[in-house]
Amino acid sequence: MSKKNNYELEFVIQSSPQMLYQYISTPSGLSEWFADNVNSRGEKFTFIWDGSEEVANLLKKKSGEFIRFKWEEDEDDSYFEMRIIVDEITSDVSLFISDFAEEDEIDEAKMLWTNQISSLKQVLGSA
Repeated sequence: MSKKNNYELEFVIQSSPQMLYQYISTPSGLSEWFADNVNSRGEKFTFIWDGSEEVANLLKKKSGEFIRFKWEEDEDDSYFEMRIIVDEITSDVSLFISDFAEEDEIDEAKMLWTNQISSLKQVLGSA
């Protein structure tokens, strides 16, 4: 198994941290932009795209700040995290993505996130 590398992305989002947190931490919020449908049972979240399912476990979260998931099929210590950062001076809200991908898949993974976040911005009316 080849080693995955961590990469990070930051997106400025016109939204309150509380509202944004609902969209990154709840099945109903996530199904608006991240996947076609999302179900959760306890710490286990099932993400559905075009009829295929992927399961992620919720590793940790802090209300209004961040949520971290790990894909069940990943046997390494990779995870993906969405963290809300508020600029102390401008009060701008950013969503900071931390994820892992294999070296030759990082560009594609970043593009995927960029597309997903653009959907999120549309849902939030901040596009």
